[in-house]
Amino acid sequence: MEVYMIDRKSVDASAAQVDVPSYFLCPISMEIMRDPVTLSSGITYDRESIERWVFTDGHGECPMTKQQLGAADREPTPNHTLRRLIQGWCAVHAVERFPTPRAPVDAARVAAIVDAARRGHDLLAASLKELADIVAESDCNRRCVEAAPGAVAFLVSVLKKHAAEDAPIKTLLGSKSQEDQMYGAVLASPKASSPEDTALSILHSLRLSEESWKRILERGDNFLDTMASVLRRPSHLSRMYGIQLLKAAVSEMPPAQLTSASAELVEGVVSVVTDKLSAKAVKIALHVLCRLCLWGRNRVKAVEAGAVAALVELLLNECCGGSKQACELAIVVLDHLCGCAEGRLELVAHPAGLAVVARAVTRLSAAGTESAVRALHAVARHSATPAVLQEMLAVGVVGRLLFLVQAGAAGDRPRERAREMLKMHARVWRGSPCFSSHLNASYPS
Repeated sequence: MEVYMIDRKSVDASAAQVDVPSYFLCPISMEIMRDPVTLSSGITYDRESIERWVFTDGHGECPMTKQQLGAADREPTPNHTLRRLIQGWCAVHAVERFPTPRAPVDAARVAAIVDAARRGHDLLAASLKELADIVAESDCNRRCVEAAPGAVAFLVSVLKKHAAEDAPIKTLLGSKSQEDQMYGAVLASPKASSPEDTALSILHSLRLSEESWKRILERGDNFLDTMASVLRRPSHLSRMYGIQLLKAAVSEMPPAQLTSASAELVEGVVSVVTDKLSAKAVKIALHVLCRLCLWGRNRVKAVEAGAVAALVELLLNECCGGSKQACELAIVVLDHLCGCAEGRLELVAHPAGLAVVARAVTRLSAAGTESAVRALHAVARHSATPAVLQEMLAVGVVGRLLFLVQAGAAGDRPRERAREMLKMHARVWRGSPCFSSHLNASYPS
């Protein structure tokens, strides 16, 4: 019988190495199998390794035989006989025995938990807690809960109920400051810290597939309104979960749904950037803004929510040693916002607006440079007052445009836009020292 030598922490102190039979080793990890399971191809793997191969890495075939796995063949079958052999071998060789894995939950059990939760508020918290424990136990359980009929819809309904209960409070209040104060007090109450938060956590943990999101979005309820409520909660963790769910949702939404995004939703997304929940949350929020600002009046809503100031502030901080990816995303969003008059007005009104975009021209990737130049082009073409043109000269915009024209490293489109801006305002800028003599000759009066 072929054997392999492996080092394991579970081996008794008296024997640092043991001979392990080859059929006890997972073909993927080459470690002893804790929970052996068999695919339809007949090959046995450790559950953690094969589930990562199939579900996390997205492979559609058996790693050993290369046999294609249908949808019904991807869930492996526990190999109880081999598990008992491994446990017996561990006992004989003084190796700490692996605990017997709990059987994965089945759809019937998930359905029973959901039915119990729907019977009344008294059972809701306990049922959600049980679902959360099931999902946290294994990826197999997570997939089972996602696939169980009605489970995901029920979790979404818990969040929707919370959003519906908050709506009357907002309409009864007077001034915005009173509204925010009262709304924060309601969300900070004991009621806000339980069923809705647990349902949100479960939905986040499920890592819903494309198909699940399509089913949620096809139900006809406005999921975006629900997420707007989540993003206004006082809990940073809830808002983090909310922005991650929102990113997954907007990736699957058609333009018709995205154009109906409310001002409250856009304001909630912008607040994640403004409040700097975390570097990860900010990047996700920027991704969401990139998607939302392509459609309808969402650009104007973002500007009214303070997006331009938040993005300029982010660029001021990030360009001084922060995340380059965040800078790239922020410039893309600013590019979108400069597509409307309100966005351009806010950018030129900010003391550092033109300066940070100018700095981004030569500090980002080719795609980032293109977005920065496009934003400046929109300003130069539609918002070029004498004061703005003088500021563009003072903060280095003109110098960087000249660099692009001369170096040409950013590609044809940014270079052509830069050349167009220089020709457009040559009468104002030609007296600047940054224009060399040959460029003065190239740009007519």
